[in-house]
Amino acid sequence: MGTGLLVAVDPEDILLEDVKGLTLDQVAYLGHCLVEVTPETFDSNLAFLCQNFSKLDIYFDVRKLKSWDNVIDVLNNGASKIFVTFEQLKALSQEPTISPDRLVLTISLVNPKTDIAKLKAFLEENPRWKTAEWAFDGDKGNECVDAVLKELDNYPPSHDQTIFVSVASETNGRNLLHEYPGNALIISSKKLTFEPSKEGNKGLIPAVELIVAGATADRKTGLYATTVVDERGVALGLVWSSKESIAEALKTGTGVYQSRKRGLWHKGASSGDIQELLSIGFDCDKDCLIFRVHQKGQGFCHLRTMSCWGKVSGLSRLQRTLQERKFEAPPGSYTARLFNDPQLVNAKIKEEADELCAATSKENIASEAADLLFFALARCIAADVTLEDIEKNLDLKSLKVKRRKGDAKPQYVEEKPVDAMSQPAANGVDGHKDEEVKEATSVPKALSDPAGEAESGRIQLKRFSTSQAFSDDILKAALQRPSQKSNEKVMSLVHPIIADVRANGDAAVLKYTHKFEKATGLKSPVLKAPFPKSLMQLPEETIKAINTSYDNILKFHAAQKPSAPLVVETMPGVTCSRFSRPIEKVGLYIPGGTAILPSTALMLGVPAMAAGCKNIVLASPPRSDGTVTPEIVYIAHKVGAEAIVLAGGAQAVAAMAYGTESITKVDKILGPGNQFVTAAKMIVSNDTSAAVSIDMPAGPSEVLVIADKTADPAFVASDLLSQAEHGTDSQVVLIAVDLDEKQLQAIEDEVHKQAYELPRVDIVRGAIEHSVTISVTSLKEALKWSNYYAPEHLILQISDPRVALPDVQNAGSVFLGGWTPESVGDYSAGVNHSLPTYGYAKQYSGVNLGSFMKNITSSEVTEQGVGEVGYAVMELARCEGLDAHRRAMEIRMEKLGLVQKSGSQLGNAPASTPQEEKRPEVDVELPKENLKSTSVN
Repeated sequence: MGTGLLVAVDPEDILLEDVKGLTLDQVAYLGHCLVEVTPETFDSNLAFLCQNFSKLDIYFDVRKLKSWDNVIDVLNNGASKIFVTFEQLKALSQEPTISPDRLVLTISLVNPKTDIAKLKAFLEENPRWKTAEWAFDGDKGNECVDAVLKELDNYPPSHDQTIFVSVASETNGRNLLHEYPGNALIISSKKLTFEPSKEGNKGLIPAVELIVAGATADRKTGLYATTVVDERGVALGLVWSSKESIAEALKTGTGVYQSRKRGLWHKGASSGDIQELLSIGFDCDKDCLIFRVHQKGQGFCHLRTMSCWGKVSGLSRLQRTLQERKFEAPPGSYTARLFNDPQLVNAKIKEEADELCAATSKENIASEAADLLFFALARCIAADVTLEDIEKNLDLKSLKVKRRKGDAKPQYVEEKPVDAMSQPAANGVDGHKDEEVKEATSVPKALSDPAGEAESGRIQLKRFSTSQAFSDDILKAALQRPSQKSNEKVMSLVHPIIADVRANGDAAVLKYTHKFEKATGLKSPVLKAPFPKSLMQLPEETIKAINTSYDNILKFHAAQKPSAPLVVETMPGVTCSRFSRPIEKVGLYIPGGTAILPSTALMLGVPAMAAGCKNIVLASPPRSDGTVTPEIVYIAHKVGAEAIVLAGGAQAVAAMAYGTESITKVDKILGPGNQFVTAAKMIVSNDTSAAVSIDMPAGPSEVLVIADKTADPAFVASDLLSQAEHGTDSQVVLIAVDLDEKQLQAIEDEVHKQAYELPRVDIVRGAIEHSVTISVTSLKEALKWSNYYAPEHLILQISDPRVALPDVQNAGSVFLGGWTPESVGDYSAGVNHSLPTYGYAKQYSGVNLGSFMKNITSSEVTEQGVGEVGYAVMELARCEGLDAHRRAMEIRMEKLGLVQKSGSQLGNAPASTPQEEKRPEVDVELPKENLKSTSVN
């Protein structure tokens, strides 16, 4: 049980800076804590568990939870034990995957005899649960311990059974621990202190007094034998501790011991080999103290080795070596390459995994496993992941009570021979193609995998040709975008989130950010300007690149601003005008899924600033530590954003659409996102109470490249892959104009070669699975299929791309010639990269300055104009039966003497009276040359 203390904490209180009693880090030194969870605090407390699982063992009191799913979630996410009622114990005992040592039965002090009787009957029927532990509910539980134990024929209790007892005073706690060394005291963190003296502690209990209570000291010296171990439990040395040294260690958070010659010994004070204290505890019978530490410097021993028993070995030794080499490896050395070249270490891991699978003898298996562990650990150390982190995750997996089936993914299972009759025809379309987007992998899934051949793992677009017997229907099917989740399913997931945020504001936004982004330490859902400089620390080259792109985007979008209002005199005395005004409040969504996208912040923020929007709000999912990438913060600062909403998904859209306590409600939401973001934008834009508009529907990124014989195969391949790396649901299309087999093969070879050089090769493979090459005989035919597809990005790698522009009808943005990659438009040319996808280029434009502005029209009619247009207004109002409309103009005409009050008309105006029942029909013949251009608005 460690120290014998189970510290009851409130996650909301213990994280505060001015917390009374112990802080979270101090509680971690004691190794265990208890959290009471209710339906209202479930989400936040579960987030606390997930965030602090690696720090300490967390027990949960789940007696107030009504949902069994929630109880299972607590166990699944790493709770060491849960405190339950008798009814919960009976129900959970039916789950074969739940071990008795995970449950603690809480005995009520209101009527303990009833609980004891129930427990005795239960244990007779379920003998395996006799090892379950008990707890007494309430601070007076110590008064009932003896009676309960005797009633259950368990007096005195065995040392291997822990009984949890709540205490509120030092005296009761010390007495219990002296009498029953196996007991664990439940005591609030607010009642404990690490100050050894009671003076000035304002009634707090010195934790060290309870820690040593019940422990067995050395008879001669009165000191406590102490074993010092590292993070993995590897023994470093044997020392002695006293009550004073324990108190000092807890107070300073370092390794402090008792030297029998020199008194208090602060480890590393002279050598520099200090220790960070992780936790303390005792062995099974409390006659040996255990200090778990993070050892710095050369090691623990005075001989400058890690351990007093010599050098550590195995994985611990390898880890220490790699950690040292990470900072000290000579430039150009193999170890330095491993840390600086992710592609190399990833390739070696895959290579060694294959060799391990192929090994047969005991010696070869051991050798190949060692190689694999070496490269895997190098990959981990490069990312600051330690063996302790890995082992904690293994522990977490062992605590799960709901497990997946455990079968290997299909791509890793040896394929059975494929019957020739079941394979699709060459270059054909599989009529039974699964509509769901397949998971991206680095190896093909089957012999018939459209991403390439199973043996070579070739990454290749599927080929079609208009010169062969392919109907238009087959080609249209080949150009079908990857299926998205059903609209109904997505909407059913998004609607409750939007409703929650609308009703509960900041609290709901934080809840979903904790759940989806794992940013459990985040206290506010918004970062407001002025933004701290510490959050904008960037390399000079990054700042220069952002500034260059910023200037170009601003120059292009500022030029789109009308120089003056539009003024047109439609007839004498009737003047119409149109003038522009910026939308006052705009919300800009910046995705943060598989890649951070500061370029999107530029593409939305700069036009908003150029338009003159008064309030600019960015929203982007935070990192797990609650911060946003410094690039986005820097851009928000440059465009004058008032705030960054630290959330993603539907919750961010809802927060901007309706506003919360700290998030400004906006008038328009712009920016790309996944299916849930798009669904949320559509929902709020259709809610009249939200009074918010959106830029456009959006889908996964895509590119269509038209290439002729002059195109460079390497350029074509790089443009295709630049969109394929966005996500597994992206799609790329190549339309090859009159290319022969050799030229097509050159492009396919480049695609395969370049794909395997990318760190996101797994994502690329997933995208290429539903991507195609269509061979056509002419540019005209190529443009026909391009306009049908309506790509987000259209790249014209042809001899004279300007000639093709007049025939481009549907595209988000066009890139002309071999020297214009799509990426220049994504980042720095000046055009906008927020573009319509999924075929919406047939109806929508990409984001531009006009996206952030609204046009207002005005009309002005003079006295002359009333005479010119008045009769038409009155007649059309009469036709529609809107008498007030007609009368508004008639009064003015009466004022000018153009009509008499009786309704008779003056001058040469055509006569008409309301009393006419029959009107002659007039045939109007329009000039033939105007028929095509005439439209009705």
